[in-house]
Amino acid sequence: MSLNVITLVGRVGGDPDVKYFESGSVKCRLTLAVNRNSRNNDQPDWFNLELWGRQAEVAEQYVRKGSLVGIKGSLKFDTWVDRNTGANRSSPVILVDRLELLGSRRDNESSMNSGGGGYEDDF
Repeated sequence: MSLNVITLVGRVGGDPDVKYFESGSVKCRLTLAVNRNSRNNDQPDWFNLELWGRQAEVAEQYVRKGSLVGIKGSLKFDTWVDRNTGANRSSPVILVDRLELLGSRRDNESSMNSGGGGYEDDF
């Protein structure tokens, strides 16, 4: 048996980077800052997130820098060849299956005033 499940709660590090493809697919990239449960750690851990389809559209509409979100997904590795050195490179990315908007109503209202919104459907 194998298992590849990641669940995180944290704050978004920047506005969504969304791309629409000719095929009709939608892809969104986000960064997520997650604080560790430790007394001596002032720096968060940063994670790269990738969302597709409806999840990507929801993120584009309602997620902004600083939004509190919860995600469930799986770990994958993007791989490529470095153009300058020819070396193989890889980067961990969390492929998000489920996105939960966790901010308070006041947070959602602030986001709405700055161009965001509060998506409340169960998606």
